Amino acid sequence: MARRKRPDSGVSGSVIVDKPAGMTSHDVVARARRAFGTRKVGHAGTLDPDATGVLVLGVGRGTKLLTFISGLDKRYVGEVVFGTETSTLDAAGEVTATHDMTGLADDAVQAALPALTGPIEQIPPMVSAIKIDGKRLHELAREGKEVERPPRPVTIHEFAAAPTSDPLVWSIEVHCSSGTYIRTLAADLGHHLGGGAHLRALRRTSVGPWGLDGATPLDDDGSLDPAALGDLATLVTHLPSTTIGPHDALAVSHGKRLTGLPAAPHLAVFDDAGSLLAIYESDGRTARPVVVVRAA
Repeated sequence: MARRKRPDSGVSGSVIVDKPAGMTSHDVVARARRAFGTRKVGHAGTLDPDATGVLVLGVGRGTKLLTFISGLDKRYVGEVVFGTETSTLDAAGEVTATHDMTGLADDAVQAALPALTGPIEQIPPMVSAIKIDGKRLHELAREGKEVERPPRPVTIHEFAAAPTSDPLVWSIEVHCSSGTYIRTLAADLGHHLGGGAHLRALRRTSVGPWGLDGATPLDDDGSLDPAALGDLATLVTHLPSTTIGPHDALAVSHGKRLTGLPAAPHLAVFDDAGSLLAIYESDGRTARPVVVVRAA
């Protein structure tokens, strides 16, 4: 007998989650689907299972807005462990090489940071979700395969490091562009210092304007409180916005072009009641809809 589908609640909104360690980003999405009674849940920017911190979710119509979030800058804190390289470039992998980096001086670490700051290129780790010839790298890695990966340009806006009580461990803070691999940054720092290193205790502290202070942790049983659902407007706080009257709001609901809107690559359009209607692309004369959130 065919399995009956559960009715969709039809709710829409946003959730900023403080993801715990030991859970994938997809696991968090699954918790959100149960909490809000809908399969229409997505996230902007994957966090590794061992990493914690800010994960932005869109629910219902909010999933349409995630594309405007995934490219935003991010901030992280973590620890670099010098002297040990691993197969995954973080603490979850097997040790592949060791180096004697005792006596590593803070001056040497600070001197190495500028070479890894600004526009740089990174070779994605084999455990990433990037596809090569139609297959994700982490799938190939599980098969014991390693393939050549072309370097990718990223921007490191800030890269700070400070010694800890352990002479081989430095705490780091990173402000970077989307697509940056912090584990690769840690490994590259070890290579710049003549040895090797891996990353541990990674925590994402912000995605664009959303930080840990506004993030909701999961409950003790791993569930997500339905009260954590925020409105759709939360997902576009980083975009310029404009408010339109009822006549134009009707046109927007039908996906029509508008005139006279402010110029912006992506402009959040609200009605006079404060509800988000759509994202438009405007040159200051004519504006066309990119995403209509509330259709007729």
